[in-house]
Amino acid sequence: MQLRTCVDPCGKFIVGRHRPRFVAANLRENDCVGPLGCFEDGTAVDNQANFPAHDVDEPGAGVIYEILNPFPFRGVTYIAEGWAAEKAKNPSAIRLAPPPELSFGATLEKWDGAQFLSREKKKLMFESLPAPLQLAVAQTSTDALDLICLADISCEFIFDAATGRPSGLRYAKDARGRIRPVIRDNALYEVIANNPALPDDYKQVMVLIPGVQGNSEIVGEWSDLAEGGQTHVFEYLRRNSYIPWGHYAANMAHDAVRYRVGELSETDMHALRHLYYQRTFVRLARSLEIPVDCHRRGLSPEALENLRREILIALKNSQKREMLLFNRSLWGWNFGFDYAPTRYRLHASHQQIHQQYAMVPKGVESLASAGTMAGGGENGNAAAMISSYACGDLIADFVRRYRQETGKDFFDTYMAAIRANQRMDGASGPNRLVVYEDSDVMVVVPKAQTSQWELQMMTRQPVGNVLEADLNTRAAIDAAILLAVGVLEKLGARMITTIEYSKAFDAAPDLADQRLVYSFLPRLPQSPGAFSEAQLRWINGHYPEDFAAACRAAV
Repeated sequence: MQLRTCVDPCGKFIVGRHRPRFVAANLRENDCVGPLGCFEDGTAVDNQANFPAHDVDEPGAGVIYEILNPFPFRGVTYIAEGWAAEKAKNPSAIRLAPPPELSFGATLEKWDGAQFLSREKKKLMFESLPAPLQLAVAQTSTDALDLICLADISCEFIFDAATGRPSGLRYAKDARGRIRPVIRDNALYEVIANNPALPDDYKQVMVLIPGVQGNSEIVGEWSDLAEGGQTHVFEYLRRNSYIPWGHYAANMAHDAVRYRVGELSETDMHALRHLYYQRTFVRLARSLEIPVDCHRRGLSPEALENLRREILIALKNSQKREMLLFNRSLWGWNFGFDYAPTRYRLHASHQQIHQQYAMVPKGVESLASAGTMAGGGENGNAAAMISSYACGDLIADFVRRYRQETGKDFFDTYMAAIRANQRMDGASGPNRLVVYEDSDVMVVVPKAQTSQWELQMMTRQPVGNVLEADLNTRAAIDAAILLAVGVLEKLGARMITTIEYSKAFDAAPDLADQRLVYSFLPRLPQSPGAFSEAQLRWINGHYPEDFAAACRAAV
């Protein structure tokens, strides 16, 4: 088989094993032997081992497993047997320790010799810190007063005269006449506002109240507050977006503050995802000239399901399909926030539960290298078009090729391989890759993880996009997303990117087997990404079966 995938057509995984043994020619001319230090008894320690006299013979270096990703465009994973064997002894040890409680204000009191320092004096002390230390405290402190003092430094608040609590920000006009909040240090401001230990009224005033982050219009809403619930979500339109043609953001509202996955309810997730489904289906319906009564009102799940069925019927008409200018969806979620004291932002732009989505056009105008429209002449003829990118198309291309070369449907074969999985080390530990499944979806640890802790969710039936997912399947997808991200947070992950790989809404019949796939990619402290990852070579220190066992324990 020429395809670079670990999924063999027989329904099993293919794994490579390196057992390195080699001789390295010694090309060094000089010895620089010298002392390194000494033991406690005074015996000297030197670096003689670094300067061999002859060629270096390695008869048996550590075993390295090489696993092609199921999807060739995602590269290859390497697992070092020595590292993974340690984790296999105790899979439950695969977790990160929770961040420690930290109060810099309490440390200042110790330095000052006082049992209590006033807020004003603490603020003066914080102001005297170098900016990198201010950022470090803002990111790691669990003391609300630390964060309040730093917040006072980062911006100008308006305080309620009766309560002394913040009621708003001071505003001013910039050089271009735009109304902007008075923020003295943007990086410090962002870090403080994203720290869960900051009191909620400060979070609301700094980042959550509609309008405080700019003039993005709110064009959708889901709320059960009037019925005594606790869920409220706004849908913001990002017009001038880094995603061409704009995107939408579903964000927990200022009166439903959520900063951790553990604070997120099933109703919250349903609301966030409902806005995604609603926006997608309404845009599709309008493209197909299907009337939708949705002016200044949202659609119920049942009304949305009826609309979905109407769209599917319309898409059976070839003329209607031609009317679709936007034929694929884009959905993602960056959960977690971190900012290094060196002012490198490490993840996301906002920790508040914040999911983004858009639709992708069929094509984009092609420009020739000389700067003229390709296909256009001097008289301004219509520009040539090239396909616009969507990551789900990479799966579509692959499943087509897999069927051509093997005669098998990829996803059926992939799921068979998951069911038949065996440990690559031959040990007697856990064999299962499945973390959770029901009749609609399954959450698994990929045999070849592209993140140390990657999880993957896919539909069990031939459902390739949200339009093909009925009401029950969408509910199962939403619940599985919450479960997967919740498991990772329980294991200690604090920054997680989730992406959706989906099929085009007007896909050809030969893609009937393509499934809707979600990838959950935690960012771990010791895995920042470097030259290996830039080549799509992913390095892991555990076996996927052991991580699956740790995840099942967390469930």
